[in-house]
Amino acid sequence: MIDRPVRFVQVSRQEVTMAKVSVVIPVYNVEDYLRQCIESVLKQTLKDIEIICVDDGSTDSSLSILEEYAAQDNRIKIIKQANGGAGAARNNGLRNATGDYLSFLDSDDFFEPDMLEEAYNKAEKYKADFVVFNSDQYHMDTQKFVEVPWVLRKKDIPPYMPFSYRQLTDNVFKTFVGWAWDKLYNRQFVLEHDLWFQEQRTSNDMLFVFSALVVAKRIAINDRVLAHQRRGGGASLSVTREKSWQCFYEALKALKARLVKEDIYWELEKDYVNYALHFSLWNLNSLAEPTHTMLEKKLKEEWFEELGIKGKPASYFYNKKEYEQYAALMKL
Repeated sequence: MIDRPVRFVQVSRQEVTMAKVSVVIPVYNVEDYLRQCIESVLKQTLKDIEIICVDDGSTDSSLSILEEYAAQDNRIKIIKQANGGAGAARNNGLRNATGDYLSFLDSDDFFEPDMLEEAYNKAEKYKADFVVFNSDQYHMDTQKFVEVPWVLRKKDIPPYMPFSYRQLTDNVFKTFVGWAWDKLYNRQFVLEHDLWFQEQRTSNDMLFVFSALVVAKRIAINDRVLAHQRRGGGASLSVTREKSWQCFYEALKALKARLVKEDIYWELEKDYVNYALHFSLWNLNSLAEPTHTMLEKKLKEEWFEELGIKGKPASYFYNKKEYEQYAALMKL
Protein backbone atom coordinates (compact mmCIF):
# COMPACT_ATOMS: atom_id res chain seq x y z
CA MET A 1 0.00 0.00 0.00
CA ILE A 2 1.29 3.50 -0.87
CA ASP A 3 0.84 6.03 1.92
CA ARG A 4 -0.75 9.24 0.77
CA PRO A 5 1.01 12.44 1.87
CA VAL A 6 -0.74 14.22 4.74
CA ARG A 7 -1.48 17.90 4.18
CA PHE A 8 -1.55 19.89 7.42
CA VAL A 9 -3.89 22.86 7.60
CA GLN A 10 -3.39 25.42 10.32
CA VAL A 11 -6.68 26.43 11.95
CA SER A 12 -6.96 28.95 14.74
CA ARG A 13 -8.31 27.78 18.11
CA GLN A 14 -11.16 30.29 17.84
CA GLU A 15 -12.39 28.78 14.57
CA VAL A 16 -12.46 25.29 16.07
CA THR A 17 -14.14 26.07 19.40
CA MET A 18 -16.49 29.00 18.81
CA ALA A 19 -19.41 27.35 17.03
CA LYS A 20 -22.22 26.05 19.18
CA VAL A 21 -24.26 25.43 16.03
CA SER A 22 -23.22 24.84 12.43
CA VAL A 23 -25.95 26.11 10.11
CA VAL A 24 -25.84 24.32 6.75
CA ILE A 25 -27.72 26.03 3.91
CA PRO A 26 -27.89 24.49 0.42
CA VAL A 27 -28.25 27.28 -2.15
CA TYR A 28 -29.47 26.91 -5.72
CA ASN A 29 -30.92 29.76 -7.79
CA VAL A 30 -32.76 31.51 -4.96
CA GLU A 31 -31.69 35.10 -5.59
CA ASP A 32 -35.19 36.43 -4.85
CA TYR A 33 -35.34 34.97 -1.32
CA LEU A 34 -31.73 34.42 -0.28
CA ARG A 35 -31.19 37.77 1.43
CA GLN A 36 -34.16 37.28 3.75
CA CYS A 37 -32.94 33.81 4.64
CA ILE A 38 -29.33 34.86 5.31
CA GLU A 39 -30.34 37.93 7.30
CA SER A 40 -32.70 35.88 9.46
CA VAL A 41 -29.71 33.67 10.35
CA LEU A 42 -27.26 36.55 10.89
CA LYS A 43 -29.75 38.17 13.28
CA GLN A 44 -30.07 35.08 15.45
CA THR A 45 -29.79 35.78 19.18
CA LEU A 46 -27.36 32.85 19.38
CA LYS A 47 -24.18 34.43 18.02
CA ASP A 48 -21.70 31.56 18.37
CA ILE A 49 -22.57 29.93 15.06
CA GLU A 50 -20.92 29.12 11.77
CA ILE A 51 -22.98 29.48 8.61
CA ILE A 52 -21.97 27.05 5.87
CA CYS A 53 -23.55 28.04 2.58
CA VAL A 54 -23.15 25.40 -0.12
CA ASP A 55 -23.69 26.87 -3.57
CA ASP A 56 -25.03 24.01 -5.69
CA GLY A 57 -23.92 25.38 -9.06
CA SER A 58 -26.29 28.35 -9.10
CA THR A 59 -26.66 30.12 -12.45
CA ASP A 60 -28.30 33.29 -11.08
CA SER A 61 -26.83 35.86 -8.67
CA SER A 62 -27.06 33.62 -5.58
CA LEU A 63 -23.30 33.09 -5.31
CA SER A 64 -22.63 36.84 -5.62
CA ILE A 65 -25.11 37.48 -2.82
CA LEU A 66 -23.37 34.92 -0.62
CA GLU A 67 -19.98 36.48 -1.32
CA GLU A 68 -21.36 39.90 -0.45
CA TYR A 69 -22.53 38.70 2.98
CA ALA A 70 -19.38 36.63 3.60
CA ALA A 71 -17.29 39.77 3.12
CA GLN A 72 -19.26 41.41 5.93
CA ASP A 73 -19.44 38.53 8.43
CA ASN A 74 -16.66 35.99 8.95
CA ARG A 75 -19.09 33.42 10.35
CA ILE A 76 -20.20 32.73 6.77
CA LYS A 77 -18.27 30.06 4.88
CA ILE A 78 -18.99 29.40 1.21
CA ILE A 79 -18.55 25.99 -0.39
CA LYS A 80 -18.96 25.70 -4.17
CA GLN A 81 -19.94 22.49 -5.88
CA ALA A 82 -21.23 21.38 -9.25
CA ASN A 83 -25.00 21.03 -9.31
CA GLY A 84 -25.82 17.83 -7.45
CA GLY A 85 -28.98 18.61 -5.50
CA ALA A 86 -29.76 19.59 -1.93
CA GLY A 87 -28.81 16.19 -0.50
CA ALA A 88 -25.28 16.40 -1.86
CA ALA A 89 -25.03 20.02 -0.69
CA ARG A 90 -26.11 19.13 2.85
CA ASN A 91 -23.61 16.27 3.00
CA ASN A 92 -20.88 18.63 1.82
CA GLY A 93 -21.80 21.08 4.57
CA LEU A 94 -21.95 18.30 7.15
CA ARG A 95 -18.43 17.16 6.29
CA ASN A 96 -17.13 20.68 6.90
CA ALA A 97 -19.13 21.46 10.06
CA THR A 98 -17.40 21.95 13.41
CA GLY A 99 -20.27 23.01 15.68
CA ASP A 100 -21.67 21.07 18.60
CA TYR A 101 -25.05 20.95 16.85
CA LEU A 102 -26.25 20.95 13.24
CA SER A 103 -29.05 22.98 11.70
CA PHE A 104 -30.01 22.24 8.08
CA LEU A 105 -31.95 25.22 6.72
CA ASP A 106 -33.49 25.78 3.30
CA SER A 107 -32.46 28.94 1.47
CA ASP A 108 -35.97 30.00 0.51
CA ASP A 109 -37.29 29.93 4.10
CA PHE A 110 -36.75 32.31 7.02
CA PHE A 111 -36.66 32.03 10.77
CA GLU A 112 -37.54 33.60 14.11
CA PRO A 113 -34.57 35.50 15.64
CA ASP A 114 -34.35 33.14 18.62
CA MET A 115 -34.81 29.89 16.72
CA LEU A 116 -31.28 28.56 17.21
CA GLU A 117 -31.01 29.76 20.81
CA GLU A 118 -34.33 28.15 21.76
CA ALA A 119 -33.42 24.86 20.09
CA TYR A 120 -29.86 24.89 21.46
CA ASN A 121 -31.01 25.53 25.03
CA LYS A 122 -33.57 22.75 24.79
CA ALA A 123 -30.95 20.35 23.43
CA GLU A 124 -28.51 21.23 26.20
CA LYS A 125 -31.14 20.97 28.93
CA TYR A 126 -32.19 17.47 27.95
CA LYS A 127 -28.89 16.29 26.42
CA ALA A 128 -30.97 15.56 23.35
CA ASP A 129 -29.82 13.70 20.26
CA PHE A 130 -32.08 16.09 18.38
CA VAL A 131 -34.74 18.72 19.02
CA VAL A 132 -37.88 19.29 16.93
CA PHE A 133 -39.51 22.72 16.85
CA ASN A 134 -42.73 23.97 15.33
CA SER A 135 -43.15 25.80 12.04
CA ASP A 136 -45.78 27.40 9.84
CA GLN A 137 -46.12 28.35 6.18
CA TYR A 138 -45.74 31.76 4.59
CA HIS A 139 -47.99 31.94 1.52
CA MET A 140 -46.52 34.35 -0.97
CA ASP A 141 -49.74 34.96 -2.89
CA THR A 142 -51.61 36.24 0.19
CA GLN A 143 -48.53 37.30 2.21
CA LYS A 144 -50.01 35.55 5.23
CA PHE A 145 -48.71 33.03 7.74
CA VAL A 146 -50.74 29.82 7.93
CA GLU A 147 -50.74 27.33 10.80
CA VAL A 148 -49.80 23.75 9.88
CA PRO A 149 -50.97 21.38 12.64
CA TRP A 150 -49.59 18.21 11.04
CA VAL A 151 -45.90 19.19 11.16
CA LEU A 152 -45.73 18.40 14.89
CA ARG A 153 -48.44 16.03 16.15
CA LYS A 154 -48.32 16.95 19.82
CA LYS A 155 -51.12 14.55 20.78
CA ASP A 156 -48.85 11.61 19.90
CA ILE A 157 -45.90 12.88 21.94
CA PRO A 158 -45.47 11.97 25.63
CA PRO A 159 -45.91 14.74 28.23
CA TYR A 160 -42.27 14.46 29.29
CA MET A 161 -38.80 14.88 27.80
CA PRO A 162 -36.58 13.38 26.63
CA PHE A 163 -38.23 10.42 24.91
CA SER A 164 -37.56 7.92 22.12
CA TYR A 165 -39.75 6.61 19.30
CA ARG A 166 -41.00 3.82 21.56
CA GLN A 167 -42.93 6.38 23.62
CA LEU A 168 -44.81 7.76 20.60
CA THR A 169 -48.46 6.70 20.57
CA ASP A 170 -49.24 6.61 16.83
CA ASN A 171 -47.38 5.92 13.60
CA VAL A 172 -43.85 7.01 14.45
CA PHE A 173 -43.21 8.15 10.87
CA LYS A 174 -46.06 10.66 10.97
CA THR A 175 -45.36 12.28 14.34
CA PHE A 176 -42.78 14.55 12.71
CA VAL A 177 -42.37 15.42 9.04
CA GLY A 178 -39.41 13.84 7.23
CA TRP A 179 -37.62 17.11 6.52
CA ALA A 180 -34.55 18.35 8.37
CA TRP A 181 -34.95 22.13 8.60
CA ASP A 182 -37.26 22.12 11.67
CA LYS A 183 -34.82 20.14 13.78
CA LEU A 184 -31.49 20.65 15.55
CA TYR A 185 -29.12 17.65 15.66
CA ASN A 186 -26.24 16.81 17.96
CA ARG A 187 -23.30 16.54 15.56
CA GLN A 188 -21.58 13.69 17.42
CA PHE A 189 -24.85 11.74 17.40
CA VAL A 190 -25.08 12.21 13.62
CA LEU A 191 -21.50 11.09 13.03
CA GLU A 192 -21.64 8.14 15.42
CA HIS A 193 -24.74 6.76 13.70
CA ASP A 194 -23.42 7.43 10.18
CA LEU A 195 -26.39 9.59 9.19
CA TRP A 196 -26.24 11.08 5.69
CA PHE A 197 -28.63 12.58 3.19
CA GLN A 198 -29.50 10.70 0.03
CA GLU A 199 -27.89 12.40 -2.93
CA GLN A 200 -30.97 12.57 -5.13
CA ARG A 201 -33.09 15.47 -6.37
CA THR A 202 -36.08 15.18 -4.05
CA SER A 203 -37.06 13.26 -0.90
CA ASN A 204 -33.37 13.46 -0.03
CA ASP A 205 -33.79 14.21 3.69
CA MET A 206 -36.37 11.57 4.67
CA LEU A 207 -33.79 8.83 5.19
CA PHE A 208 -31.66 11.09 7.40
CA VAL A 209 -34.60 12.31 9.49
CA PHE A 210 -36.35 8.98 10.05
CA SER A 211 -33.10 7.09 10.61
CA ALA A 212 -32.24 9.63 13.31
CA LEU A 213 -35.71 9.18 14.77
CA VAL A 214 -35.38 5.43 15.27
CA VAL A 215 -31.80 5.40 16.60
CA ALA A 216 -32.17 8.39 18.95
CA LYS A 217 -32.45 7.69 22.65
CA ARG A 218 -33.18 11.28 23.71
CA ILE A 219 -35.59 13.47 21.70
CA ALA A 220 -36.94 16.84 22.80
CA ILE A 221 -39.44 19.27 21.30
CA ASN A 222 -40.19 22.99 21.36
CA ASP A 223 -43.74 23.64 20.20
CA ARG A 224 -43.19 27.35 19.47
CA VAL A 225 -43.30 28.34 15.80
CA LEU A 226 -39.65 29.12 15.08
CA ALA A 227 -39.42 28.65 11.30
CA HIS A 228 -41.47 29.85 8.35
CA GLN A 229 -41.63 27.70 5.22
CA ARG A 230 -42.15 29.72 2.05
CA ARG A 231 -44.88 28.39 -0.23
CA GLY A 232 -45.50 29.48 -3.79
CA GLY A 233 -41.93 30.38 -4.73
CA GLY A 234 -40.94 29.07 -8.16
CA ALA A 235 -37.36 28.45 -7.04
CA SER A 236 -38.33 26.18 -4.17
CA LEU A 237 -36.27 23.02 -3.76
CA SER A 238 -39.45 20.94 -4.04
CA VAL A 239 -40.60 21.96 -7.54
CA THR A 240 -38.35 19.44 -9.32
CA ARG A 241 -40.49 16.42 -8.36
CA GLU A 242 -42.01 16.19 -11.83
CA LYS A 243 -38.54 15.36 -13.15
CA SER A 244 -37.59 13.08 -10.25
CA TRP A 245 -40.84 11.32 -9.42
CA GLN A 246 -39.11 8.07 -8.48
CA CYS A 247 -37.02 9.60 -5.67
CA PHE A 248 -39.63 8.98 -2.97
CA TYR A 249 -39.51 5.26 -3.75
CA GLU A 250 -35.72 5.20 -3.43
CA ALA A 251 -36.07 6.96 -0.07
CA LEU A 252 -38.61 4.43 1.18
CA LYS A 253 -36.41 1.52 0.06
CA ALA A 254 -33.40 3.02 1.83
CA LEU A 255 -35.39 3.59 5.02
CA LYS A 256 -36.53 -0.04 5.05
CA ALA A 257 -32.93 -1.15 4.62
CA ARG A 258 -31.91 1.00 7.59
CA LEU A 259 -34.68 -0.46 9.76
CA VAL A 260 -33.53 -3.97 8.82
CA LYS A 261 -29.92 -3.04 9.59
CA GLU A 262 -30.92 -1.73 13.03
CA ASP A 263 -32.90 -4.97 13.59
CA ILE A 264 -36.13 -3.06 14.27
CA TYR A 265 -38.05 -3.60 11.03
CA TRP A 266 -40.01 -6.42 12.70
CA GLU A 267 -41.08 -3.92 15.35
CA LEU A 268 -41.94 -1.04 13.00
CA GLU A 269 -43.17 -2.93 9.93
CA LYS A 270 -46.83 -1.88 10.31
CA ASP A 271 -45.91 1.78 10.82
CA TYR A 272 -43.52 1.61 7.87
CA VAL A 273 -46.04 0.00 5.49
CA ASN A 274 -48.70 2.54 6.44
CA TYR A 275 -46.28 5.41 5.90
CA ALA A 276 -45.13 3.90 2.59
CA LEU A 277 -48.74 3.84 1.38
CA HIS A 278 -49.32 7.40 2.60
CA PHE A 279 -46.18 8.74 0.93
CA SER A 280 -46.82 6.82 -2.30
CA LEU A 281 -50.35 8.19 -2.61
CA TRP A 282 -49.26 11.72 -1.71
CA ASN A 283 -46.72 11.63 -4.52
CA LEU A 284 -49.22 10.12 -6.94
CA ASN A 285 -51.95 12.65 -6.10
CA SER A 286 -49.64 15.64 -6.43
CA LEU A 287 -48.08 14.79 -9.79
CA ALA A 288 -49.34 16.09 -13.12
CA GLU A 289 -49.39 14.14 -16.36
CA PRO A 290 -47.59 12.34 -17.86
CA THR A 291 -45.70 11.43 -14.67
CA HIS A 292 -48.94 10.69 -12.80
CA THR A 293 -49.78 7.82 -15.13
CA MET A 294 -46.18 6.60 -15.16
CA LEU A 295 -46.10 6.47 -11.35
CA GLU A 296 -49.53 4.82 -11.10
CA LYS A 297 -48.42 2.04 -13.45
CA LYS A 298 -45.18 1.51 -11.52
CA LEU A 299 -46.97 1.38 -8.16
CA LYS A 300 -49.59 -1.10 -9.33
CA GLU A 301 -47.21 -3.41 -11.18
CA GLU A 302 -44.18 -3.35 -8.89
CA TRP A 303 -43.75 -0.88 -6.08
CA PHE A 304 -46.81 -1.59 -3.89
CA GLU A 305 -45.59 -5.17 -3.65
CA GLU A 306 -41.94 -4.27 -3.13
CA LEU A 307 -42.84 -1.84 -0.32
CA GLY A 308 -44.80 -4.55 1.50
CA ILE A 309 -48.21 -2.94 0.90
CA LYS A 310 -49.72 -5.51 -1.46
CA GLY A 311 -51.50 -8.42 0.18
CA LYS A 312 -52.23 -6.73 3.50
CA PRO A 313 -55.88 -6.84 4.69
CA ALA A 314 -57.94 -3.67 5.07
CA SER A 315 -57.65 -3.93 8.87
CA TYR A 316 -53.86 -3.49 8.58
CA PHE A 317 -54.16 0.14 7.49
CA TYR A 318 -54.62 3.10 9.81
CA ASN A 319 -56.18 5.50 7.30
CA LYS A 320 -59.43 4.27 5.77
CA LYS A 321 -59.46 6.81 2.90
CA GLU A 322 -55.91 5.94 1.89
CA TYR A 323 -56.76 2.25 1.88
CA GLU A 324 -59.86 2.90 -0.22
CA GLN A 325 -57.81 4.75 -2.85
CA TYR A 326 -55.26 1.95 -2.86
CA ALA A 327 -58.00 -0.67 -3.20
CA ALA A 328 -59.55 1.23 -6.10
CA LEU A 329 -56.20 1.46 -7.87
CA MET A 330 -55.61 -2.27 -7.42
CA LYS A 331 -59.27 -3.12 -8.20
CA LEU A 332 -59.54 -5.14 -5.00
